[in-house]
Amino acid sequence: MTAGAACIGEDETLVQAARTMRDLDVGALPICGQGNRPTGMLTDRDIVVRCLADGGDPATAVAGQFADGKPVTIGADDGVEDALRIMTEHQVRRLPVIDGHELVGMLAQADIARAMPEQATGAVVEGISESQ
Repeated sequence: MTAGAACIGEDETLVQAARTMRDLDVGALPICGQGNRPTGMLTDRDIVVRCLADGGDPATAVAGQFADGKPVTIGADDGVEDALRIMTEHQVRRLPVIDGHELVGMLAQADIARAMPEQATGAVVEGISESQ
């Protein structure tokens, strides 16, 4: 897990989100509401495909517009098996890690792959990437 993960506020523009992604060298950020509580995920692809390609203005569109439903998260005390199950079930490569309702970090597929034997890593990537 990467501790101290940054998030983008619901009312921050997509331009602000893109700059944060650039500065942190990441392709996704949790969208956070009050109390640093995750309300969704925003990806660089969301900015391009769901905003720009549809004629939206990233200077006025805000991150909260792209928070679809309840975000997929994992608890800070959950094990790697739980993370693998959740990633595979929801076909996501990144999970916000929460303690209670507060964002405390991010867990990426790459974090799990680095901690597992090579053969198991292939199965993880396949399971997460497999189309439903």
